[in-house]
Parts: sequence; C-alpha cells; structure tokens
Amino acid sequence: MEIGFGAPEVMFLGDGTVTQFCGAAEVLPYVDKDLKLIAARVLEKAKEICTAKSVNNVILEAVEGDPRNVLCEAVEKHHASVLVVGSHGYGAIKRAVLGSVSDYCAHHAHCSVMIVKKPKTKH
Repeated sequence: MEIGFGAPEVMFLGDGTVTQFCGAAEVLPYVDKDLKLIAARVLEKAKEICTAKSVNNVILEAVEGDPRNVLCEAVEKHHASVLVVGSHGYGAIKRAVLGSVSDYCAHHAHCSVMIVKKPKTKH
C-alpha cells in the first residue's frame, strides 16, 4: 500500500535555507541542522556577555537530551555547588502534563537549586 502526502510543503529555516519536503523523515536533518546553528549562536552570545562582564572561568557547552537529566548530569560532571534554573510560570495543568524541569532538578540535583521566576508584568 502506498501512502500519499499530497503536495510538497515548503519550509523556511533559520539559516535562510528554503526547501521542499514530503514527509517527516525528510525534514529531520534540516531541523537538526537549524537547531545546531541556533545553539551555536546562543553559546556565542553567552560568551560575549561573559567577556563583557569580565567573567573568564566559564565552560560553555550545548548538550542534547531531556533538560531534566542533562542539567542533573552537568551538576555531577562539574561538581556544581548551585544550579540556577528559570521557571516558565506554567499553571498546574500545563506543569502536570509537561512536567517541570525546575521541580525535577530541585528534587534530584545533588546541590542547591535556585529557581528564578519571570518578573510579573504590570498592566
């Protein structure tokens, strides 16, 4: 049996690439490439900020995987004494469905965990 996907879709990627695809398998390499470019830009920006603030003893790395596990493993790898994570401020239902990275780290990281919340916007 053959499954048709209809007309090819067009996808614009962050690096300016425009491509056509018919199925998810064709898209994955492009998404992976785009995510790696974004990660490289984030690391470069972090490096610029550290340099501007005279913070020199910093290790910058991008790691693939579940953020909960990656962060807890990084605590162990680098012998961190504190882990600072941000909070999305999800409600109880979203947090129950998606899980909370900050909550997981607070319970599983072998160091102190500081959870930083977004400032509330004034109306």
